[in-house]
Amino acid sequence: MTSMNRLSIFVDGNNMFYAQQKNGWFFDPRRVLTYFQTVQPNTTLTNAFWYTGLKDPQDQRGFRDALISLGYTVRTKILKEYYDDNSGKYSQKANLDIEIVVDMFNTVEQYDKVVLFSGDGDFERAIELLRSKSTHITVVSTEGMIARELRNATDRYIDLNDIRAKIEKVDG
Repeated sequence: MTSMNRLSIFVDGNNMFYAQQKNGWFFDPRRVLTYFQTVQPNTTLTNAFWYTGLKDPQDQRGFRDALISLGYTVRTKILKEYYDDNSGKYSQKANLDIEIVVDMFNTVEQYDKVVLFSGDGDFERAIELLRSKSTHITVVSTEGMIARELRNATDRYIDLNDIRAKIEKVDG
């Protein structure tokens, strides 16, 4: 018999960076782990993954090392530069959606609950499939950055601002 309270956390780092910028505050990766383990009794954290795009292999080295020391598995990809014909501007993007979905399905036997930090509608189908396997899915994002499809597919939606007091990065 399994405990039904085995938790995995998946953080779409780039998506969350923009959500946090929009909100004007940043969350603390350590407090995120603590919050989701204590919000429900008898919850065991089995995995925590953080996905982020890098300008170069040394980019965010200190931050990545800190995440690893907290227990996150960090997945990275070098940012690609894209040219937008409409705006005439270059933008950088590292799409790690496939890596997130692969890790979700590769570790599916290890958890009963998922907390996904992303607002990306591309996750809709993966979430539907996981829910069909009786996995409870919570999506964390923020208004204006959460795709309607993703919000509709999930068991529970939490706005970052609603848990700000519990997860905000406090200097010092």
